[in-house]
Amino acid sequence: AQKVTQDQPYVTSQIGQSVILNCWYEVSWSGYTHYLYWYKQLPSEEMTFLIRQESSGPNARNGRYSVNFQKAQNSISLTISALQLEDSAKYFFGCRQNHGRTVIHKDILEP
Repeated sequence: AQKVTQDQPYVTSQIGQSVILNCWYEVSWSGYTHYLYWYKQLPSEEMTFLIRQESSGPNARNGRYSVNFQKAQNSISLTISALQLEDSAKYFFGCRQNHGRTVIHKDILEP
């Protein structure tokens, strides 16, 4: 079974500041290589990919997005730096086993 929990129904910050979104997950295949994804969805738009973290790799970074992955705790945090107005959105977390399909979980934050 797959499960995702988060401790922040919403987060507020100011333009130019940073924000951290926290997530914990449980998967039945945690001992295998797996990939963790963050997506963003603006109102009335499709989800867009932000960043991917490999379970056996170093913490990922993609422009203003960076990840703090703690494999032993099944914990992953997304940091968004230099906040812009368009960062006000829903954020989704997903994961998949190597060669498996992506499982998109519930939205992590409301805009």
